[in-house]
Amino acid sequence: MNETVHGHPYEALTPDVVLDAVDALGLQTDARIFPLNSYENRVYQVGQESGPPLIVKFYRPERWSEEQIQEEHDFSRELADLEIPVVPPMAVNGQDTRYHHHGFTFAVFPRLPGRAPEIDNLDNLLVMGRFIGRVHRCGQQTQFRHRVAIDIDRMAAQSREFLMSNDFIPESLRPAYDSLSRDLIDSVRATFARTGEVRSLRLHGDCHPGNVLWQDEVPNFVDFDDAMNGPAIQDLWMLLSGERDQRQAQLLDLIEGYREFNEFDPRELALIEALRTMRIIYYSAWLARRWDDPAFPKSFPWFNTERYWAEHILELREQMAAMDEPPLQLMF
Repeated sequence: MNETVHGHPYEALTPDVVLDAVDALGLQTDARIFPLNSYENRVYQVGQESGPPLIVKFYRPERWSEEQIQEEHDFSRELADLEIPVVPPMAVNGQDTRYHHHGFTFAVFPRLPGRAPEIDNLDNLLVMGRFIGRVHRCGQQTQFRHRVAIDIDRMAAQSREFLMSNDFIPESLRPAYDSLSRDLIDSVRATFARTGEVRSLRLHGDCHPGNVLWQDEVPNFVDFDDAMNGPAIQDLWMLLSGERDQRQAQLLDLIEGYREFNEFDPRELALIEALRTMRIIYYSAWLARRWDDPAFPKSFPWFNTERYWAEHILELREQMAAMDEPPLQLMF
């Protein structure tokens, strides 16, 4: 479905279209529809006349190919078959998990109640590590054929180029962003080169606490939309927070749990700040690339202001200092 002069594609995704899409699968909705926090895609909780509410995800048009979406679904269902706590898409008709309606590709998920994990609790990180180790033990059996991989050019260099070739950064701040982002990307490349080749496997890809539902002392992993090939540390570093000594303590419990089910290459610890740098640069470009979506100016009104870019450049300067620090260490 292509964007036209009539507006953004998501403007066609009205509540009636959402309900009609679910009804067309033979599921009887009760007209209750509640939009959930999602910007890249559109996600809704939809009530049923009989049975619990459903979660319905409409993929952003032209972002992923049908093959890439299917690989996301197949991976999460593969994990579920191994009794790893994930929330895979439902095969409503007994076979398919991808559906199409009104030009959109969508999927249906069961609604799972839960809360965000308390990652400042080291016991919880031990548990998280165990389950991520199990996810990766499955993920290392093969590679995604169609989905993307961790890539410096795609995530950082192309993001920088997009921002520099458009008018988002204020003119007074462009020289600082230009030189700083270039130096950071050079540092990221050097870090990957020093680390050498590490194992690549199928990952969740965006494993932060917001994509984990904690229920009955078990982390349930949701939203595999960013599933990709890459090093194991990509699914671990976003669970670390706070000052260096706090992150060091968190890492030890996380990896202790991970190693109960999978091997971990300590060389990957050197990639943490490089991956963080790539994510920071990519995030700003992601907001810029999506600025024509009416949901983004409403949800991120602070973006594209001089204050935002000044703070972003400060964050990049802090990241340059972090890149120069020695990596976290394992002590066992």
